[in-house]
Amino acid sequence: MFLDVLDHTIKKLKSQTANIITLSNLSLGGFAIIAGINSELNLSLLLIFLAALADRFDGMVARKFNCESELGKQLDSMCDIISFGVAPALLIYQGILHEFGAPGTFFTVFYIGCGAFRLAKFNISENNGYFTGLPITVAGCLATLSFLAIEYWHPVFFLSFMIILSFLMVSPFKLKKV
Repeated sequence: MFLDVLDHTIKKLKSQTANIITLSNLSLGGFAIIAGINSELNLSLLLIFLAALADRFDGMVARKFNCESELGKQLDSMCDIISFGVAPALLIYQGILHEFGAPGTFFTVFYIGCGAFRLAKFNISENNGYFTGLPITVAGCLATLSFLAIEYWHPVFFLSFMIILSFLMVSPFKLKKV
């Protein structure tokens, strides 16, 4: 009896491991947002990159334990909009885009909207070995990485870069999955 309960518990834990890692991605993204609000921008940057690591591993774990699910796919997208949409946008906004006033605010929100649209479109499309448009994880990591150059590059670069990343996420080009 005890071994049956233990076996059932282990199977249940395995089936939820990927979702737990996905929720770690969300938690790190949430903490990155709070750090950004509190002007702890270097901490926000670190947390976004840790979220990217969690995002990388959740799919690997789901495939390894053969526990991929529609719920996991939807949960992953919900977490990605926080960690690679809102958190990087806020980081760049707090770091430089706020200097542009209303246009900086608009294009910060525009980036988030394009990321949400891209994720929704991905979730209803067939998995054919290709991404259509730049994945939000890549866009978010590039935006976050660009934060390191704020003191070296002109502010217009960052506004332009966020606009370019936004359009790349919703563009029709195909990118092979790796």
